[in-house]
Amino acid sequence: MTALRGATGALRMPSMWTSGTDSLPVTAALPLAAAAGLLMDAATPDLGWWPLAFVSVTILLAALLGRGTLASFVVGCVFGAVFNLAHLVWVAQFLGPVPWLALSALQTVLIGVSSITITLTYRWVKVRRLGGALDLLGIPALVAALWAAREVLVGMWPYSGFPWARVGMTQVSGPFPEVASWVGTTGVTFLVVGVCAALVQALRPGRRTLRAGVPALVGVLLMAVTPQYATRSIGTFTVGWVQGNGPAGYFDDRNEGDMLRAQASTSKTIRGQQMDVLAWPEGSVDIDPASSEPTRRVLSEISAAYGAPLLMNAATTRGEQTFNSTMLWTTDGSEQSYDKLNPVPFGEYVPDRWLFERLAPDLVSLIQREYTPGRSAPVMDIGGTRVGLAICFDVIYDDVIFDAARQGAQVYIFQTNNADFRGTDENVQQLAIARMRAIETGRAVVNVSTVGTSQLINPDGSTEETIGVDTAAGRVSEVPLRAGITPASWLSPTIEIAMVVASAGVLLCVRLRIHVRARKR
Repeated sequence: MTALRGATGALRMPSMWTSGTDSLPVTAALPLAAAAGLLMDAATPDLGWWPLAFVSVTILLAALLGRGTLASFVVGCVFGAVFNLAHLVWVAQFLGPVPWLALSALQTVLIGVSSITITLTYRWVKVRRLGGALDLLGIPALVAALWAAREVLVGMWPYSGFPWARVGMTQVSGPFPEVASWVGTTGVTFLVVGVCAALVQALRPGRRTLRAGVPALVGVLLMAVTPQYATRSIGTFTVGWVQGNGPAGYFDDRNEGDMLRAQASTSKTIRGQQMDVLAWPEGSVDIDPASSEPTRRVLSEISAAYGAPLLMNAATTRGEQTFNSTMLWTTDGSEQSYDKLNPVPFGEYVPDRWLFERLAPDLVSLIQREYTPGRSAPVMDIGGTRVGLAICFDVIYDDVIFDAARQGAQVYIFQTNNADFRGTDENVQQLAIARMRAIETGRAVVNVSTVGTSQLINPDGSTEETIGVDTAAGRVSEVPLRAGITPASWLSPTIEIAMVVASAGVLLCVRLRIHVRARKR
C-alpha cells in the first residue's frame, strides 16, 4: 500500500504511459495486473476462493491509477490475457488451441478497452479536483458502472456475446450472494467493484484513510446483511433425473442410438418410483424422433413405463433448419417443445462461415451442423407446473432465465452436455452459474448433465443432491416449487441498460465539462 500511496512513476515514461503522481511504475503495474488475473481465476471454480475477487479488482484498479491511454490498455490486456487463458482453457479441449486463443484474445481486448475508460475516470477526476462525497462515492460508483457495463456488452457482442466470466458470479459461494435476488448478477458485479474502487479511493495520496474507507466498509456491511428476496412456497414437484454417462462427446466413438440406450438403461435404476417428470440431459436422444418411427415408439414406451412425461433433448430438423430441441414426450408423442435460443457460435454453428472457412478451413469443416436459434419461450407446463428451461450455455444469458421467471416458472430444469470438456473446470463453472440462477430467481434448479456433474440446487443456491462426473446414475427428488417474482427477475434488464447508458453518459458529460472549462481559460 505504500507504493499505492506514494508512487510517483519512478520510470520517466511518455505521457501516454503515465499521467499522474499517484501512478505505479509501469514495471510494477504490469506484473500486478498479471497477478490480478491469476487471483480472479482462483476466485472462480474449480477453486472458487471468492475473497480473491475483491483482491484482484483492487489490485487492477490500483495498477490503472494515473496511467496514460496506451498504458491502461496494456495493463488491462495483461490482466485479461492471464485471466482468460487460465479461466477458459477448457475451450481447447474440444477444437484445440485456436478457438481458445481466439476467444481469450477477444475477451482480453475488450477488457483492455474498458480499462481505458476506468483510467480516464481517474484522470479526469484529478483534473477536476473533486472532493467530499462525490470523490468518495461518485467516482467508485462510476468505475463500478463502467466495469459492469463492459460485462453487459460482452454478453451481447459479438455473435450473441459470451457472458461467462462475470465478477458477480464469483460470489455465489461467498457470504452475500443473496443480494443477487434483488439486483441480479450485474448488480452484484457493480457492488463488488464499487467496494474495491472505494478502497482504492481511500488509499490514494491526500485522503484521510480512516474517513475515506467508510464507504467501502458500509458497502460490505450492506451486502452482508441483505437477505434473499423471499419467494412463496407453493408445494413440491417430483423429478426423476438421469445422468446416463453415454458417449456424448463430439468425437466419442459411438453408433447411432447409443446415447438413447445409455439414458434408457440408467433410467431403470429409478423405475417404479413415482415422479411427475423424467428429465434427461441435452443430447440424450441422438436420433431425430421426427425422422425415426422406432425412436418415437421407444420414447412413448419409456413415458408409459415410468408413468410420467419424458423431458428429453435431441437435434431436430424442420425443412432446411436444424434446432437444438427439448421435447416433452408422452405416450401420445411430443406435446411441447423448446428450441435453444442461443446456439453456441463456433460450436453449434459458424457465423460468417464464408469468412472463417478461408481463415481456418480444417477447423471450421469439423462443425457440420448449423443450429438455428429458437423462438419459443423457455418454459413448459408439466402437469400443471410451470417449468423454466435452459439448454447448456443458455444458462449464461440473463434474458433466458428471467423470461421464464416472468412467465411463471415455478422450478427450473437445466439440460447440459459437458462431455466435450471432461477433466476441465467448465463443468463446475457452469454449475456455479446455475447456483446463482437459483438465488436470483428464488427457484430450485435441477441441473442434469450427460456425463456430470448433475445437481439438485435449492432456491437459496445450496446443493441438495449430486451425481459426480463420469458416473451413470439416476435420482428421484421432491423439488420445492416457488411463486413470486424476485426484483432481479424484473429489474435486471433495466439495471444492465442503466450501467451502459449512465456510465457512458456521465463520462461523456465530465469530459465535455472539462473541455468547456479549458476553452474558457
